[in-house]
Amino acid sequence: MTAISAGIALVFFLLFVASRRRDARRFRNGVFLLMAGGFAVVALSGLLVAAFPPLVFVFVVAAVLVPVLVLALAVFAIANGVTMLRSEGRSLGNLLSLLVGVALIGVPFVVVVLVETGRRSSVPALQDVTFGLGVVVVFVTGYAALTFAAFTLWSLVYARPRVREQPDALIVLGSGLIRGEVPPLLRSRLDRALAIYRATPDGVRRPVLVPSGGQGADEPRPEGAAMAEYLIAQGADPADVHPETESRSTRENLVLSGRVLTDAGRTGPTLVVTNNYHVLRAALLARDTGSSADVVGSPTAAYYVPSAFLREWVAVMVEHKLLNLLFVAPFVVLLASLLVYTRV
Repeated sequence: MTAISAGIALVFFLLFVASRRRDARRFRNGVFLLMAGGFAVVALSGLLVAAFPPLVFVFVVAAVLVPVLVLALAVFAIANGVTMLRSEGRSLGNLLSLLVGVALIGVPFVVVVLVETGRRSSVPALQDVTFGLGVVVVFVTGYAALTFAAFTLWSLVYARPRVREQPDALIVLGSGLIRGEVPPLLRSRLDRALAIYRATPDGVRRPVLVPSGGQGADEPRPEGAAMAEYLIAQGADPADVHPETESRSTRENLVLSGRVLTDAGRTGPTLVVTNNYHVLRAALLARDTGSSADVVGSPTAAYYVPSAFLREWVAVMVEHKLLNLLFVAPFVVLLASLLVYTRV
């Protein structure tokens, strides 16, 4: 078992290295890395238990504590959801952490109810249906947990501070303004871009700055205009600031900013700057739009991070809903077929 786990871990690690080298801006990198790490832990655990048999007691205790850890995570998620609602206002995005906390408690309860209902029923068909529904709920929940873990893992790895080459342009993705002014969340993106801009070596052409964002229904002016004002106030040369003020989404940020760069004659390496929780989704969108731009992240307030990662994960899953359906649907069909087969 240990050798098999180690072999599987090695295969996933090699897949990760190859995929990472080909394009770091892919969600599957996180899946490969997570699977490699998971099977490596299983293999290492087997080796440790074989060398020191008393350690099996530690792993048994750890397994027993899993429900307690899940409950603690649920309490944390609910508390974070309440903080988000109080600090950021009521919206579906701000509710995500709270909903996940409730789900962590509610899903096991639903599965137990389904299985128990089937067990107590004298109708064989109902027993099969409730058992099947319970298995589907467990599978879908596990799939969601694994994809979220892979998304979060690769987001954190990919977003680590780095600038591989001197950029010719810096695109700063917009977010909402508050009363027409740059709020702390957006300011962290602009400050990160300014730090890279100021670090330009002597004798090298400075990158242009493209603050990108249109005007929302509740905003008195375009985000790009407010961002450009902030950049110039912080010392950026006005000639280096080329605001983009028409975009309404991250995809439009990237596409329209690319046109601004083309008009400015800047076709060299481009860096996109956003908050760390948004890096991977922005990178996926950059890849989808045909851009070669890399993405770097800036710090985010700690209380905002859980809900932000959840929101980005949901957005990626929705954007790739057909692919996710292709993964989940065969399992559901197989389960239904097995239930029918056992009833014949």
